Order: sequence, then C-alpha cells, then structure tokens
Amino acid sequence: MTRTRILAATGALAFTATVALAGMDNPMVGGAPMYADKNIIENAVNSADHETLVAAVKAAGLVETLSGEGPFTVFAPTDDAFGMLRDGAVEALLEPEAKKQLTQILTCHVVGADAMANAIKGMIDDDGGMHIVPTLGGCELQATYSGDKIMLEDERGRTINVTIADVKQSNGVIHVVDRVILPPKP
Repeated sequence: MTRTRILAATGALAFTATVALAGMDNPMVGGAPMYADKNIIENAVNSADHETLVAAVKAAGLVETLSGEGPFTVFAPTDDAFGMLRDGAVEALLEPEAKKQLTQILTCHVVGADAMANAIKGMIDDDGGMHIVPTLGGCELQATYSGDKIMLEDERGRTINVTIADVKQSNGVIHVVDRVILPPKP
C-alpha cells in the first residue's frame, strides 16, 4: 500500500472513530444514537420513539425555538405516552385551530435551563425532598426522586417518570418521560 493510501485510510478511520465516539457518552433513544454536538431537534427526529412529539413540535411552530441556542431541558414524552391520552386527542391537538393549546402543552415540557439529573436531585435535596420546576409553558411541576428514578407531578396530580435521563444536546438536555405533562384544567 502506498504512503498516500495508508494516510487516507488512517484519516478515514480516525474520522469514523470520532463520529462514533461523539454519541457514546449519551444513551440511545428510540433505537438511535444521540449526539451531544447536535441540538434537540436534530436528535429528536432520529428517535423512532418520538415521532408524535416531533410532529407536534412542527405543528406548534416550535422547531426553530428548540433548535436555538437554549439552554433547554426537555422532558420528551414517547409515542406511547401520547398514546395514553384519550382517543382522538393527539389528532385534535395537531389541527391548526388547536395550535395555542398544543403550544402550551409542549412548552410545559420545557425548562429554560440545562438541568442534568444530578442537578435536579440536588435541588430536590436542597428543598427537603421536593422541588418546584417552573416550565416555559407556565406549568409548575413537582420533582421528586427515589434512588436513581426522577418523578414529576403535573398540576393535575399525574405522575410522570423519567425513563431515560441526561441525553446531552448542544443546546441543553433531554430527559425521556413516560407520560404527557398537562397544564392545569382551565
């Protein structure tokens, strides 16, 4: 093999290793690697478990916001979480006339900070076992934890569990959750 071909092969191998390592410190989500150098939207679109969330973010016009600088903490409900809503709710929320309601629901999943699980646990400890988490949508979540498991309670008294924590993003962090956070009833 010529020196040029060896250098080219070595360079290609180093590039491949760098790309592979970029996502290694992050958990896989929805069968896809999550890269810390990509933003929330760039990673979310690759998760097979978050197709409904991505469709909802597009319908609400929040793609540009969640692609922005941040920092954001997003509690990202899975497709199964959306499936737990009453029949027809998701389809109704995706209609243009429901944009305001959809935007409020989605922004109740977003905090204007970069809050990793250990930071959340520290705030819970500092507050005596429960910490109020204000969201960009005006919701106040009650955060608690047991062992490594973080739980949120929405203003309807529903428990939301973080199932995958600390998915680092270039503009914040995603925590995958098992239920859709709902604002208080009007």
